Order: sequence, then C-alpha cells, then structure tokens
Amino acid sequence: MTEQTDQNAIYQEVSALLCKLFEIDADSITPEARLYEDLELDSIDAVDMIVHVQKKTGKKIKPEEFKAVRTVQDVVDAVERLMKED
Repeated sequence: MTEQTDQNAIYQEVSALLCKLFEIDADSITPEARLYEDLELDSIDAVDMIVHVQKKTGKKIKPEEFKAVRTVQDVVDAVERLMKED
C-alpha cells in the first residue's frame, strides 16, 4: 500500500467519522477545514473523535499529539503516525 493510499483511506475514515458522529455535511469536510472554526466542533467533540479513532486503530493517542491538531488533515496525519508506530 502506498503512502498516498494510506492517507486517502485514513482521510475517508476521518470524513465518515465526522459525518456520522457530528452530522457534519460531507461537503464541508476538506483537508484544510478547521475542526473548531469551520466544522464547529468543541473540545468534547474532539474527545469523542479521539475515543473513536482509538477504538478503530486499537492504539492510544498521546494527548500532546492531539493538542496540535487543528484541521482535518492534522487528524489524518496524527492517525497515520499512530498507525506506523509499533
């Protein structure tokens, strides 16, 4: 699997999660979309998303890793780093 395919697959998962969990319109979700400003998530929503990502990946996300997340692409990058860890 290529890195681009990984990124794309993770992006699709994250998008689906945002649509399902927070009823966000799929058209609003872009890699550049800001979680708090554009998608109107709050800190509780972010925690919900982390919990779902952890269940999906079976891996624990470090809080400091997620504090830096601002956009949908940041979430994708964080998940990709998580998947590459042993």
